[in-house]
Amino acid sequence: MPVKRVRHLLLLGLALVACRPRERPAGARSPVRPSAPAVTPYTRAAFPAVDVHTHFDPGATARQLGMMDAQNIRYAINLSAGWAGHGLEEALAQQRESGGRIVPFCMIDWRNAGSEGWVAASIAILDGCAAAGVRGWKIPKVLGLGAGDGRGNRLHVDDPMLDPVFERAAALNLVVLIHSGDPRAFFEPNTPANERWDELRVHPAWSFADPMFPRWAEILGEFERRVLRHPRLRFIGAHFGNAAEEPDRVESLLARAPNYFIDTSARVPEFGRHDPARMRAFFLRWQDRVLFGTDLGVGADPHDLMLGSTGEQPPTADEITRFWRSTWRYFESNDRAFEHPTPIQGRWTISGVGLAPAVLRKVYGANAARLLNLPWP
Repeated sequence: MPVKRVRHLLLLGLALVACRPRERPAGARSPVRPSAPAVTPYTRAAFPAVDVHTHFDPGATARQLGMMDAQNIRYAINLSAGWAGHGLEEALAQQRESGGRIVPFCMIDWRNAGSEGWVAASIAILDGCAAAGVRGWKIPKVLGLGAGDGRGNRLHVDDPMLDPVFERAAALNLVVLIHSGDPRAFFEPNTPANERWDELRVHPAWSFADPMFPRWAEILGEFERRVLRHPRLRFIGAHFGNAAEEPDRVESLLARAPNYFIDTSARVPEFGRHDPARMRAFFLRWQDRVLFGTDLGVGADPHDLMLGSTGEQPPTADEITRFWRSTWRYFESNDRAFEHPTPIQGRWTISGVGLAPAVLRKVYGANAARLLNLPWP
């Protein structure tokens, strides 16, 4: 399944809808000249990792495993497995082919949300996923930004109609990885003044600036209420809890919901530009609840590669090297003002948090292995 097709699946239902100033660290909006390269090259993770946020085509297993081995990634969670008859069988076959190293999360079909029988059908999908040994359920941003409620309105993330589905997931002991909203800049005017203009220019459909969409804070509020409503259900908030711009807000939900975890996927550029002392304190406090993730997408075509985001052209060899090197460098070094992993996501630099080995072991892999019951030394 090409990465573009994966993106289409994740946005399933958006077409059904109609087809700020904010605080920053000082100087964050102005490009900063990168420091000299660190002596340590950071060519792979210092400790074995579990990437809890990937999108893998079942036709490229050998290539994916090669990339994982090169970066010291022991397991990858494939969030594009779909549901029975829509990709799940192929994803389960890939799990077997990979020796259990590529682990699928299933999805449900949001296209007819709110219609008669839809809740029961969604529960049946989750029942089938659990019976097949699937460990988790992925919810894309179509919930809140595209799916309807069957009454002509937007389906809110915290709509009570969904409660039985979430409660069934808890009863099945599934882990729910949920992507709600998108970067805050995607809700601001899509013009060259937008700090994510490089990305939005290539992907104008990713803009939610149109008033037909809810605002960023509204989506986040719905998401937080959903997590708090189900204390027996383990949640992973995708993309640094969907709010890398506001670590205080992310921390607040972590404090209120002991069943809640976050992943780091595709947001090192965002949370990496916050004050490194502040972010180091964050990682130390929540070292048992942060999971490593990349939003890596690997298609069957050798050129079909997504490094947290995509540009007009496939990434170059230098961009691939930068993606991994800057990711590991952020977590492992105390370097300042260096290039972040994904150039298209913003023209600024980040500073490392230099986590201690014991913390790195947890964030990189041990936390996810425990949460998902994966074999781990």
